[in-house]
Amino acid sequence: MSPPLRDRGTLEPVPATGTTASAGFDEFYAATFDSLTLQLCAYTGDLAFAQDLVQEAFCRALPRWQTISMYDNPTAWVRRVAWNLAKNRFRQARRALAAAARMRPATVDAPTADRVDLVRALSKVPARSRRVFILYHIADMSIADIAVQEQAAENTVKSWLRRARLVLADELAEKRTEDDGAGSR
Repeated sequence: MSPPLRDRGTLEPVPATGTTASAGFDEFYAATFDSLTLQLCAYTGDLAFAQDLVQEAFCRALPRWQTISMYDNPTAWVRRVAWNLAKNRFRQARRALAAAARMRPATVDAPTADRVDLVRALSKVPARSRRVFILYHIADMSIADIAVQEQAAENTVKSWLRRARLVLADELAEKRTEDDGAGSR
């Protein structure tokens, strides 16, 4: 006998008829979920992560429930699956961290005084002019390419670039004057 069909407009669950492969599973789930979650939380240190792992273990147990329910200790099976999932995710995270560590330089040189001065001076340049200056001088883009990216006329880009250069020249000249004055004391 097939299960009764549900009207597409309703959200009520269809009552189960007869015995199903999940007979007893609901009771097992309700009786063991909290305990298993607590155990996995103690292992992982993260309640939400532990709940996800235990939920995944139960999802894997459901299609095998007829077999698992015959075991002396079905809880042990679900626990083992959840612990294995946790170990696998820890391994994946460790591999990802190791890969990320290999991709970045081992050491980074401290910024030079000139670099600090340049960054400080760039902060004084208006945002749009600063962006154009960086695209032109650091990203090595042409005026035409910058104009396309910034959706502006080439002459406007040139104007922004000129404005950035003037502000930088003033800021760096002012810094140089301060340094010269401090060195003559």
